[in-house]
Amino acid sequence: MIVYDLKCAKDHVFEAWFRDSAAFDQQAKAGKVVCPECGSKKVAKAPMAPNVARVQSPSSSEQRQQAQQAVAMLRQMREQVEKNCDYVGEKFAEEARKIHYGETKARNIYGETSKEQAEELVEEGVEFGVVPWLPRTDA
Repeated sequence: MIVYDLKCAKDHVFEAWFRDSAAFDQQAKAGKVVCPECGSKKVAKAPMAPNVARVQSPSSSEQRQQAQQAVAMLRQMREQVEKNCDYVGEKFAEEARKIHYGETKARNIYGETSKEQAEELVEEGVEFGVVPWLPRTDA
């Protein structure tokens, strides 16, 4: 998508979004681009300054600190899940279905499942989350 500053024959300036430059050309030629102020179909691109965003990369020490914070959060998340949920191992999909369909008492569970099983759960409307486990450091 691209935004253009446009100017009509009466010097009214306005903005409009287009898929690309060719889309503007086609629509303007067909008379589909209209000034919202006066209704003029005689519209051209107005001069405009490009909007270039400057992104400053974090320093390596900032990146290292952010990575350490993320790892700490993931470890804390694992600790909370293990403390507050029942581990069902490779029977996760089966147990999640039973809970979803009311075949067993609702409870918090965690375990493993294949990508295919996870996709099936999504299709059935079973709510669950995927947590990126970190390897244990207390080996």
